[in-house]
Amino acid sequence: MKIGFIGTGVMGASIIKHLMQAGHDLVVYNRTKAKTDELVSLGATWAETPQKVAETSDLIFSMVGYPQDVEEIYYGETGIFAADVTGKILVDMTTSTPTLAERIYETAEERGASSLDAPVSGGDLGAKNGTLTIMVGGDEVTYAQVAPVLATFGKTINLQGSAGKGQHTKMANQIMIAGTMTGMTELLVYAKAANLDLEKVIATVGGGSAANWSLTNYSPRILKEDFTPGFFVKHFIKDLKIALDEAEKMQIELPATRLAKVLYEKLAAEGYENNGTQSLIKLWWD
Repeated sequence: MKIGFIGTGVMGASIIKHLMQAGHDLVVYNRTKAKTDELVSLGATWAETPQKVAETSDLIFSMVGYPQDVEEIYYGETGIFAADVTGKILVDMTTSTPTLAERIYETAEERGASSLDAPVSGGDLGAKNGTLTIMVGGDEVTYAQVAPVLATFGKTINLQGSAGKGQHTKMANQIMIAGTMTGMTELLVYAKAANLDLEKVIATVGGGSAANWSLTNYSPRILKEDFTPGFFVKHFIKDLKIALDEAEKMQIELPATRLAKVLYEKLAAEGYENNGTQSLIKLWWD
């Protein structure tokens, strides 16, 4: 299958490699062309615009930074919808707003195409290992067509409901991660202040009821002072803002999530917006 992929960042590049290894022909686009050089050297084809990607592909994935970026690559002058998308399938994997996912779905339907919103969880390791969790919103028929392709880089893949429901599920995911990241960080702060052996604490707590993905994957990075981004602080702030905006629309209050957003905004203000989310520890440790 001829697959187009827009957005070749930390996670997108790994996903593309899995798709190529599965035998698919890839057409790629990234705003910074140099970020596609390795993929082109492996056999992918460069396209100059999202429109060109759509024109030369049957299935088009997108994975960019912010909702405004999604809007630009779909509705911009040289965006996906500037092409004839009749019969094509569009899959946005960006963590974006449910409202925009619904809008893309409606536009695709008007133009004779199909679309899914399919945000992911699992970070850089999940993308590299092909074990991402993929949360899908859209029609069952379209999902059934795309599911075998998603399985080349995902492990847990579920259709959550109609358009936008994948994004709502990702917001639920990010709400949970907000809690585990702040909990993991404060665990380390407390354990260090109590003069405990941090590696022993992590091994012990990780074997009990407090075990979680953040503790397993991020606490060892913190001890190694590795703050490279599996997931950017600036993108997590964006996600938490979307979650809180959606919660407000539904007239529910999420105080723990709101506090996590405040902490991450403070971290970004101190110059760490391009670090990984595990750098939250820097609010306590130099």
